[in-house]
Amino acid sequence: MLAFDPSEFESEDIGERSALLEMDHEAAVDHVRETAESVGFGVPVEFSPSELLNEKVDADRDPYYVLGACNPAVADKALDQSLKQGALFPCNFVIWEEEPGLQRVYHASIMKIGRLVGLAPDNDAWEGIVAETGDLVDAFYDEL
Repeated sequence: MLAFDPSEFESEDIGERSALLEMDHEAAVDHVRETAESVGFGVPVEFSPSELLNEKVDADRDPYYVLGACNPAVADKALDQSLKQGALFPCNFVIWEEEPGLQRVYHASIMKIGRLVGLAPDNDAWEGIVAETGDLVDAFYDEL
């Protein structure tokens, strides 16, 4: 049993954002990677859960890709506040194919989620980190 009711949270509480791209899946992955890098994220981790699951358990999943993005300066500040927050690193942008030629790009804020579940402090320094990452994500979606 959960300690809280997830239905009590609004999309903004966890920093949910999404957008639709009209392009094929591979082009969308490249576009998301390039956009993330252009606004100040590095992309140190990326993988295709769909390819892995299709290969390992014959899952027959549609294209699904995860880009693990990181802004080193913000990550450093976050770890100064809470070493536990690293369990949620990196910030992910997920791309899945809703239908051929239409890709969903989804993000939820690990900084907001970390605070909600107690991995990060609820203080002014953390609020600054939430704001800084929020600005980067806003710039990402504006450019996307």
